[in-house]
Amino acid sequence: MRRFPTNLQNLAIIGLGFPVIGLNVWVLSQFFRYFEHLITVLTIAALIAFLLNYPVRILERISFRRLPAIVVVLLTTIALLTILGVTVVPNALEQTTELVKQVPEWIRASNENINAWEEWGKGKGLLLDFNVLRSQINAKIDTQLQIIGAEVVGLAVGTLSGAVDTLATIVLSIYMLLYGDKLWFGIVSLLPDRIKLPLSESLRLNFQNFFISQLLLGTFMASVLTPTFFFLQVPFGLSFAIFIGAAELIPFIGASLGIGLVTILIMLKNFGLGVSVLIASIVIQQIKDNLLAPKLMGEFIGLNPIAILVCLLAGGQIAGLLGIIVSVPIAGTIKGTIDKMRQQQLNSFPQPEYAGESIDSE
Repeated sequence: MRRFPTNLQNLAIIGLGFPVIGLNVWVLSQFFRYFEHLITVLTIAALIAFLLNYPVRILERISFRRLPAIVVVLLTTIALLTILGVTVVPNALEQTTELVKQVPEWIRASNENINAWEEWGKGKGLLLDFNVLRSQINAKIDTQLQIIGAEVVGLAVGTLSGAVDTLATIVLSIYMLLYGDKLWFGIVSLLPDRIKLPLSESLRLNFQNFFISQLLLGTFMASVLTPTFFFLQVPFGLSFAIFIGAAELIPFIGASLGIGLVTILIMLKNFGLGVSVLIASIVIQQIKDNLLAPKLMGEFIGLNPIAILVCLLAGGQIAGLLGIIVSVPIAGTIKGTIDKMRQQQLNSFPQPEYAGESIDSE
């Protein structure tokens, strides 16, 4: 007799819980859209500070003080960015610009290849009709090219605004390195004692370690794919390799998406070359996933794959690309904090005395 009210109460909690969660997600998305620019700058600055704080802490362990360690890390970072800006970036920009110009010709070449497949099918008595597929692919590519062109114009118009945002992000990153700990401890001090330490540990583990791992894995993909594409004589191989490496920042599915997009684009020009690129990229990706990723990332995220996909979709819905990038570390931080709090609660309970121990003591 008592089960029915209990089950009804559970159903009511579940039934009201989902609308409340949906309402909170909607409110969060509206809040982000209103403060999108400010949140984006602060988030990027925080991520940069998280990444730079890792070598700073290593230098501190060596016996450096924090301020000299920060100066060394900043100077080293500026030197590395300057080297990349002089060597890699101009070539990548030049290839990307030329790629945008070449894509329409690749589309025409792909149409000719599709016509050849249709003629081959007719010769074999097969009725192959790729007109619908062809029109959809061409429409999608044309749309993306128009978007890219508009963004290039917008970039030229908004260069001053972009420079201001970049400068603000750099300055905020430096201040977060210098005073971020004090600010964080000031915020955490407002929370209950049982949440402070678990939240701090989980946040550092999920954000700092996660993004350092993703950055290293992306660098590995770009560094290995660049000579591989050069060996395969892939046109614009540097731009494609950097794109796949940058896509690694999207948790768990980024590299696969990057490889898929690059393969489709190359197949427009040369189907056989596209297959070769796909095979080579998958082999390198498997090396990365099976040898490097487990050692770098471990199990510190601890999320179910389904939960990861839900987080990526929710993050994209709320905050676009930035939401996709940070959604998994945020979810991992929440889960890690809850797990550590539960572990603390279990450890605080007195351990039961076993009958055998009491007998032995007698």
